[in-house]
Amino acid sequence: MNKPISDRENWLRAVEFRHPEWIPCRIALSPLTWHIYREKLERIVLAHPRIFPRHQPCSVNYDEMPVVYRQGERHRDNWGCVWYNIQEGLEGQVIEHPLADWSALANYRPPDPLIYSERGTRDWAQTEQELAAQKEQGLLTWGSGERLFDRLYLLRGFTELMIDFAERRPELAHLIDLLTQHELVLINRWLHIGVDVISFHTDIGTQRGLMISPRSFHEYIKPMFRTLFQTCRRAGAHVYLSSDGRVLDIVDDLVECGVSVHDPQLRANTLDGIARAYTGKLCADVDLDRQGFPFMTPADIRAQLRDVVRVMGAPEGGLMMLASVYGADVPLANIQALCDAMEDYCLS
Repeated sequence: MNKPISDRENWLRAVEFRHPEWIPCRIALSPLTWHIYREKLERIVLAHPRIFPRHQPCSVNYDEMPVVYRQGERHRDNWGCVWYNIQEGLEGQVIEHPLADWSALANYRPPDPLIYSERGTRDWAQTEQELAAQKEQGLLTWGSGERLFDRLYLLRGFTELMIDFAERRPELAHLIDLLTQHELVLINRWLHIGVDVISFHTDIGTQRGLMISPRSFHEYIKPMFRTLFQTCRRAGAHVYLSSDGRVLDIVDDLVECGVSVHDPQLRANTLDGIARAYTGKLCADVDLDRQGFPFMTPADIRAQLRDVVRVMGAPEGGLMMLASVYGADVPLANIQALCDAMEDYCLS
């Protein structure tokens, strides 16, 4: 009898189109969702260990919120951005941008990526110990490359950044180079440790298309992506890129730059659009319709997962599934339905 493959090996097979035994799937739960449902949510999570393999019983403090998730809190992060929160349990927004005026660029220095994360300090010795334990358990090991395109508008301000792209301001290229060099230091530290995959966050899409023109993307952002992602791939690490919004116009560019997995949002990109753009080329971690979760019935949720698997499921792989439950308005029955449907359509 063949020994069952590990979660890590199955994930790698899905990404590399090497016939995984099941469709990797997961559910992300916000601090607000935990705060609302508490022990009831804990019971659901514990009943589905394959969906929540790293969850430990009683490990969540339902009332403790991380930095920038506390209502009324102002927090200056290590990049100099000031965050403010108006909704307990959800991430706040940046209200003060350190580079709102380009005159500040000459003396601006990003945080040392070997010492500081966005909101805290790094303990590499502890990180290496935790990653070694995960490898022993057959789990996938992750490093974080933090933010890319979204870092630019957090530093500069969204409106100002859009004008910079339109006017092709010379300072913009300098800022992108500053970010690229920062990222390379961080990436190389993760590669030295030997992680399986490095994730990057880059929200660059709206509900209808890219935030910037295709020309601006190719001129400014794609070279940064290529430099960072190819560095990872040459060293043997996969690249997981997370970006909300409709990004169908640049899927081929993402493949060219070295992205291994992207999480296209189902509502913004549509199932047919994702199938046409990703199938056979790029592993899609399909981000199910989080905007619909508060209003759907459990039967609707089952139908949505069934349709994704019907259209995109293939023996060779290339499909994952993600459900993000962030608000306080998603019925507990729908969270249960997500778990049950993933068990039936992804893990069976």
